[in-house]
Amino acid sequence: MDLFDIIGPVMVGPSSSHTAGAARIGRVARHLLGEPVADAHIGLHGSFAKTYRGHGTDRAVIGGLLDMDVDDVRLRDSLEIARAQRVTFSFAPVVLRDTHPNTLVIDARGRGGARLCVQGASIGGGSIRIQSIDGLEVNFSGEENTLVIRHLDAPGAIAHVTGMLAGAGVNIATMRVFRQEEGGRAIMALELDALPDDAIVEALRRLRGVTGVTMLEKR
Repeated sequence: MDLFDIIGPVMVGPSSSHTAGAARIGRVARHLLGEPVADAHIGLHGSFAKTYRGHGTDRAVIGGLLDMDVDDVRLRDSLEIARAQRVTFSFAPVVLRDTHPNTLVIDARGRGGARLCVQGASIGGGSIRIQSIDGLEVNFSGEENTLVIRHLDAPGAIAHVTGMLAGAGVNIATMRVFRQEEGGRAIMALELDALPDDAIVEALRRLRGVTGVTMLEKR
């Protein structure tokens, strides 16, 4: 246990679960989308659906989608800032099975036309788990340097990625691979001991069958 576990995150309140966690889920979604958000529909499950206005979850997740961190004082005014930037958004309750009671489903569209659906849970103390991306199961926290690679399932795909990282001297701490079906959409989530440089990330984007690469820096 470290000091963060005892006192919680540095954040704009009122609640680490309902505010900091929601902002982090929104910010991860923004980075996975890869461009400024134009429109977002946010589904709220469990206690989020009951208390999201009073606990500031609505302001937090929109702030995250605007790329605000948990200690950004602008979170308090994020709804007004979003409207001023002509970002449209809506909230609605959703009922999900077998998930944490503080779970968000973010369906977002970017200004350049990118689309993304992310499901994430705020599990306490500002910590989160990203549970799915575009309907594919994933499982990562974003608390470590996390490389998320969307690709087509094919022989050698994993070896190409791990080989490039090894060649650059980047060690993989954990790695999880999820796929829709054999030969279908797949996602690699790799937690790294160090950040690869921009040239490596760009080279990964050019690999055959890769449809998206996002580098989420350790928070």
